[in-house]
This record gives sequence, structure tokens and C-alpha cells, in this order.
Amino acid sequence: MRHVPKWALFTSGCAPVLLIGGWTMAARLEGPAYNPVTQTISVLAAYGSVGFWWMTGALLALGTCHLLTAWGLRTAALAGRLALGAGGVAALVVTLFPAPSSGGSYRHGSVTAVGFALLTVWPILAAARGGTKPWGLRLVPSVTATACMCAAAVWYLVETQSHGAAGIAERLVTVLQSVWPFVVVASCLLHRVEDSAST
Repeated sequence: MRHVPKWALFTSGCAPVLLIGGWTMAARLEGPAYNPVTQTISVLAAYGSVGFWWMTGALLALGTCHLLTAWGLRTAALAGRLALGAGGVAALVVTLFPAPSSGGSYRHGSVTAVGFALLTVWPILAAARGGTKPWGLRLVPSVTATACMCAAAVWYLVETQSHGAAGIAERLVTVLQSVWPFVVVASCLLHRVEDSAST
């Protein structure tokens, strides 16, 4: 089984920290005019927003982290690595199509939807087949992770349509998607240590 490099723990661990730090700083710059419960992260990265550069920088960093993690996650199935990497590319591309200051944007919405979908299915696609597998690449945890992300995404869609807590729901989806690569990498590195100890 090919080993996952230790630096992948850094790239995967930085992803949620940079994302959460980015939206926290951008929201602070926006002040009371921004409501994190009802307004989405895209509002923070919209043209003309005070926190535009903070949120755009966070999305660029997030995409880069996902790309590097996908490259280093050698133990995972290739389809999952490609989906994770493509989700990272989507995070980079969405910065080229920021949401307008008011109303919607087909291009922004399309890239965001594709990115969400890729980052939701990558755990199942990455599940390793046969042999002794790290916990994060086993089928049951992988399916559970994707199911949780799907449930959070459905909640986000419901809240968006009902003009409810869309901001909270979107943050839940993005946190789950940004944390799971770290869980997988950590389980791969732990599995390697356990294998070394048993030999």
C-alpha cells in the first residue's frame, strides 16, 4: 500500500482553519450589516463587499489545500483523489465568478454546485478496495461522511428556498467537506504507524 506523506496532514488540516478564519474575518469587516445566520459565504466574497479579499483569499487557499491533499493521498482510490482535486479546482474557479452584490449569478451558482457535489461524493469514490484499509478509507465511514454531507446540503437548499438559516446550513456543509480530508489523511498516517509497530 502506498504511503501518504506527512505534509498532507498539514495541507488537509489547514483547509478548515483557512476557510473558517476567512469567513470570520470577512464577516467582522462587514460588521452588523452582514447576518451569518441567513446570509451565505458568497455574500462575503461578492463584488464590492468589504471582506471581498479576505474571503477570496480563503477560497484560493482552500482550493490549493484540496489540490495538494488529493495529490498526497496516495492510499485513496484514484477516482476519489480526482474528485477531491476537482473540488479544489472548483474553489479556485469560483473566485473568478464572485456573486454579484445583489441578485444571483448562473456562473457562480453553477461552479459552486459542481464543487459541492464533487466534495460530497469524493469520500465514497476514495474508499479503498480490498486488504487492510485505513479507517477513513473504509466503506462504512466513507458512506457515512457522504450521507452527512448530502443531508447538510439538502438542509441548505431547504433554508435557501425558505429564506431561513441558509448561512448556518452552508457553513455546516463546507465545514464537513473541509474537515473530512484531514480525517482521512490522519487515519492513513495512523494506520501506517500501526502497521510499522506490528511488523
